[in-house]
Amino acid sequence: MEDPSPEQRTPDPIRRSPASRTRPIVSPRTESMGGMMASVLHWVHDVASVTLLKARRTLFQAAVLFCVLVLLLWVSIFLYGSFYYSYMPTVSFSTPVHYRYSSDCDPSGSGLCSFPTANISFLKNERDQVIAYGQPYRISLELEMPESPVNEQLGMFMVKMSCYTHGGKTVSLVARSTMLHYRSSLLQTLSTFFYSPLLLTGMAEQKQLIEVELFTSFKSNAYQPTVGAVVEIQSKRVQIYSSQLRIHAYFTGVRYVLYNFPLTSAVIGVATNFVFLTVVVLFSYLQFVWGGLWPPDQVRVRVTIGDNTRTQQRREEARKRMEKDNLKKNPSAPSLIGPTAETTEFQERDAAAECSSIEPLHVPEGETLDSTNKESHDCEPLEEESGAEVTSVLPEHSETTLRQRAGPWMSL
Repeated sequence: MEDPSPEQRTPDPIRRSPASRTRPIVSPRTESMGGMMASVLHWVHDVASVTLLKARRTLFQAAVLFCVLVLLLWVSIFLYGSFYYSYMPTVSFSTPVHYRYSSDCDPSGSGLCSFPTANISFLKNERDQVIAYGQPYRISLELEMPESPVNEQLGMFMVKMSCYTHGGKTVSLVARSTMLHYRSSLLQTLSTFFYSPLLLTGMAEQKQLIEVELFTSFKSNAYQPTVGAVVEIQSKRVQIYSSQLRIHAYFTGVRYVLYNFPLTSAVIGVATNFVFLTVVVLFSYLQFVWGGLWPPDQVRVRVTIGDNTRTQQRREEARKRMEKDNLKKNPSAPSLIGPTAETTEFQERDAAAECSSIEPLHVPEGETLDSTNKESHDCEPLEEESGAEVTSVLPEHSETTLRQRAGPWMSL
């Protein structure tokens, strides 16, 4: 039987098994690239997560900051509005004047039975003062009078005004004269002819508006505030359509600026309040987060040991030294046993702990102690008497803390 040729021995790729045909061939380079891509994707995921977290935190902080700024701005506007409302008095006040007169006289006469008189209140809503204390006001009376023959023949007449307090006491009195403006008959004829359409339709009337300035600079007294006034027309033949009392304030200083430059004053006032509130909130935030801009000074409490405690401690130290000297001189001597030995050992441990826990005394600049030995620790020999003050509390055998006033030191 003939051997197969090399071409026949080489397996044909088409004749391979299905498993071998479906299995991909992965090279080491492809595996390294896949691992690199996986690491890059993992890094991108981490970076995206961190960026998203930072973005959310930044957005939250920006929202909180925006809310705080809006709140501060609103509070600043509210404070300025409250200040303006409380500091600025009434700029102008106008009220109608209704006259009254007596009608029990002889009606056959052409004049009135008495002078027309009106009582005017300077209180808004029966409680608020119209006139502020110390503020100058200009008070004038407007009379709407017809151009009738009676008023033309009346000539000059007096207008009297008296201001009173709560008890009815008169605090100021003034009287002014006035009259109609003169108009010739020719001027009256031309005016009537020119305004005849308006006069016929009732849109215009033949009347004059007379303004009488009663007070040029009226000021109310804080101890006797003005609450009203009485206006009197001293003429029985006067004819009046209507009348108005007008009060106008003359501002000076800050009130002048607030009234004549309202927009500029509002911007400056709101900005000042906003800056002040921002500084207060910033310092509060620093105090809450960092505990303040400057750390608090370290406070050291100086505690001295009382006389009895010092005496007892020195006695114990003297007893321990005597026992050590006896042991050095006679090593064969029996050592202490029982409660005395336990007490001695306990005191030695306390003394070692005290020596290790005591901190050096903090002496301010410019102050010195009596001697160098007074600054030494309490565990020095008995011959070196010290009166140093320590910065920590020395524990006693009863495990309690003793705080007493510094008194004279007792020496053995």
